[in-house]
Amino acid sequence: MPTDDFSRRDMLRLSALLTASGALPFLRTYEARAQEADAPLRIGYLPITDATPLLVAHAKGMFEAEGVRVEKPVLFRSWAQIAEAFIAGQVNAVHLLSPITVWARFGSKVPAKVVAWNHTSGSGLSVAHDINSVKDLGGKTVAIPFWYSIHNVVLQALLRENGLKPVQQRTGSKAAADEISLVVMAPSDMVPALANKQIAGYIVAEPFNAAAETLGVGKILRFTGDVWKDHACCVVFMHERDLARRPEWTQKVVNAMVKAQLWTRDHRVETAELLSKDGANKYTPHTREVLARVLAPSDADVAAYVKAGAIRHPDWKEKRIDFQPYPFASYTEELVRRLKDTLIEGDRTFLAALDPKAAAQDLVDDSFVRKAVTAVGGLTAFGLVSNDFTRREIVAA
Repeated sequence: MPTDDFSRRDMLRLSALLTASGALPFLRTYEARAQEADAPLRIGYLPITDATPLLVAHAKGMFEAEGVRVEKPVLFRSWAQIAEAFIAGQVNAVHLLSPITVWARFGSKVPAKVVAWNHTSGSGLSVAHDINSVKDLGGKTVAIPFWYSIHNVVLQALLRENGLKPVQQRTGSKAAADEISLVVMAPSDMVPALANKQIAGYIVAEPFNAAAETLGVGKILRFTGDVWKDHACCVVFMHERDLARRPEWTQKVVNAMVKAQLWTRDHRVETAELLSKDGANKYTPHTREVLARVLAPSDADVAAYVKAGAIRHPDWKEKRIDFQPYPFASYTEELVRRLKDTLIEGDRTFLAALDPKAAAQDLVDDSFVRKAVTAVGGLTAFGLVSNDFTRREIVAA
């Protein structure tokens, strides 16, 4: 099946890339490019709502307002493509799945740091219409965007809670009744795969869950933010060399991204138009209607999700996608702990010796975003109840 072949190739490509030896040729290319002392901001992104702050900051001239020269953001079609481009220095600011940054930093020693969160929540588990509970997925196949993804981590938490065991998809064999066969699939392939009954469900970033709803091919079983409260999905990854050699430039870049998140919170419908295929920059191939369903869902939609059980913690008051840029250390620590117990295909030996607290301190540089957040009024400006830069993680499957 072409979709599986593409996903498999992409997964192997990224798996090879994110090893010390696989990354080396790209790092050498980066070393050559790094001689460009005053390089403009070059953004790489995938056409998902996770990229919103980077694209809003570009569209609204927020980078230029900070005195940062910026090129038009470059759209990539896969995590392998965007990771290659970043490691090679073709782009110098990207959004990556938070577990991929753990793998990149500690598995392949990529000299880069997380400088901010791009958003919170923003993903869901979409299923066929005849699936009414997680247990109904037993013996079936569910697609994930990548092994190192918050989607895989949250999905496996749900499976364990319901007595199901995740297994890697095996060619020519069917999962047992108490197993879920996991397959890596490009997000754009998930909706047609669900429609064609090649899979029973998928867990992925928006707006691909909204797309399944709009097209009538599936429904949302759970929102990931209703399992792990205010979790990060994609984070902003930048080269360590830029942070060290161009701290003022880095601060200005982060300032713009923080202001973009603040603007987006108050202009959700306008953001949907801005990101859509009808927008001036045509950042994504998605319609305004699909994006608005994610960014600005109606009260009626929210009530329906609560009634259906897609939202089981309405008291959390989670947004379908929200924007808060501060990278809480507790999240990274909990992520590392959970990755150790998550089924992941490929080399994961580096995880065994990884200390969660030390990993969070080494992976994340929060100095720039802390300053930027403080300058716009603190965390309460983003809907948090206090300006405390610590929190407790809440995971309730």
